[in-house]
Amino acid sequence: MKTILMGAVAALALAVATPATACDEHAKNAGTSKAASARKPAAPAGKNGMRTVEVTVTTKGFEPADVKVKAGHPVRLVVTRKTDKTCAKEIILDDLGINQPLPLDTPVTVEFTPSESGTLRYACAMDHISGLVTIQ
Repeated sequence: MKTILMGAVAALALAVATPATACDEHAKNAGTSKAASARKPAAPAGKNGMRTVEVTVTTKGFEPADVKVKAGHPVRLVVTRKTDKTCAKEIILDDLGINQPLPLDTPVTVEFTPSESGTLRYACAMDHISGLVTIQ
């Protein structure tokens, strides 16, 4: 019990001593921004079956934060960071071993082919801002 309490005190001291960042604000408001964010309808697949989805990084996070794709079909995420007031300066899909820097105002392409239904989570390096790829 003493160790847990000391850990909580240390965490509180760190939180008080560390200035808030845009990521911290986003993490606090994550429940409201996710519910409020508009869901983008699924884009049709191209001639080669490739589904291209445009994702933008704003002060609200990844938009859209929920992308729907089909298993067995190739996916191309085109991610463009539009703000410097974010910690989402890279996109990480741990399950796929993808870690791509997101330079400001430069579209970055991430391609993969999901093999089975489920979800893939993508996030910033600090894991404060995230989204999901729902595979149907």
